[in-house]
Formats: sequence, C-alpha cells, structure tokens
Amino acid sequence: MSKEQKDSGLTMLPGQLEPVMVGRRLFLRYAGAAVAGGAVLASCKDEENPTTVPSSVDLGMGDIGILNYAYALEQLEAAFYTQVIATPFTGITDAEKTLLTDIRDHEIIHREFFKAAIPVANRITDLTPNFTGINFGDRASVLGTAKAFEDLGVSAYNGAGRLIKDPNYLVLAGKIVSVEARHAAAIRDLLNPKSADFAGDDIVAPTTGLDPATKPADVLPTAQKFVQTPLSGANLPTA
Repeated sequence: MSKEQKDSGLTMLPGQLEPVMVGRRLFLRYAGAAVAGGAVLASCKDEENPTTVPSSVDLGMGDIGILNYAYALEQLEAAFYTQVIATPFTGITDAEKTLLTDIRDHEIIHREFFKAAIPVANRITDLTPNFTGINFGDRASVLGTAKAFEDLGVSAYNGAGRLIKDPNYLVLAGKIVSVEARHAAAIRDLLNPKSADFAGDDIVAPTTGLDPATKPADVLPTAQKFVQTPLSGANLPTA
C-alpha cells in the first residue's frame, strides 16, 4: 500500500479501483485531523443514469443494506456541498470557501467509495436531492443545514455500526465517521468561533463524552426531507 493510500483513511476492498488522492489543504488545520478521510475512486462505467425519480428505493438487507444506507446519506451530503461551492453564499470568506471545498471533496470521496464497494446488482440508484428549503445565498441557512447534516451523519454511522456483521466494513465505517465528526466540529466552529460548540453538550454527552447513535429508522425520515427519491429501510437489520 502506498503512503497516499495510508494517508487517505480508507483502505481498498478486493476488486476495487485504484484511488486518486484529493487535496486536503486548510481542512487539516481547521479540524486537526491526522487523516483527511478518503481516496477518490475512478467512476464506475456501468452506472445507470436515470432520468426519472423512481417510485421507491429499497435499501436492502444485511450488510449490503447498511452500505446502501450510508451511500444514500453520502449522496445527500455530496450533493449539498457541491451546490454550496457552485453557488457560494453572500459574503463567504476565502477561509470558509476553502474549508467547505475540502468537506465537499471528502463527501464525494465517501460517496464514490460506497459506489465502488457495493455490487452493481445490489446498489441503489442515484438519488435526486430536494434542497428547495435551503437558501444557498444565505450563510446562516447554509451553515445551519451543514451542521444538521453532519450531526445527523455522525449519529447515523454510530447507530448503524452495531448492525454491521463484516468486521472489514465496520472498520471502514469507523474511519469515515471519524472524518464526519471532524466536519461537524469544523462547521460548528464556523457558526460560533472559539467556543465550546465544536463539541457542545447538545451533541456530545457530558457524562460519557460520546456522540449520539441513532437507528436508521429514526434517521431516514429526516434525510427523506432532503431527497426526492422515496427511500425504504424496511428490510434493514435492526439488531
């Protein structure tokens, strides 16, 4: 394994494509991360390109279902930050744009990782986001949504981790959630600089020092508000 692959925070599963690194730049200084969180995988050439929103998407069963669940969330986050950078909010600073660009790149990394890891026959389709309730020109709207997405993502990974049976997948999920937690801390610091909000009592339990762990059944209704494609987690494992 090359040094670049080790630094990426994600190891490749058998049969996956060779990664290409994405620059980490200012994010490491903001979030204090030792690892940026991933390697960009080459695009799969057998991808479907749907032109209509399917009536419903079943995430599936077992570990594959959990991977599709994570893939759905990463699609949502990648689409959100891609729009944030494409249409920067009024008054965005260079430092803010650099940080949000890094987060966008990480979310794309995570999305492409799951796309390559899940067998094509079992992988959910590309989802259609619904961002009509977000004012991308307003800083408070963008960062408030980013905070909600990152906090939701961390709790979702924590809640799904105990449902994963394959230890290799569990290790990968652990690496990704550590990066998502750094995203959450960085966004919180943008909203309230030099405060304790980066790990506030509203998200890190004072008695345990742990982030919340939320079950997929409780995460999906919140995520669904931002996705046009109906998602069904009815067959996901629960224990």
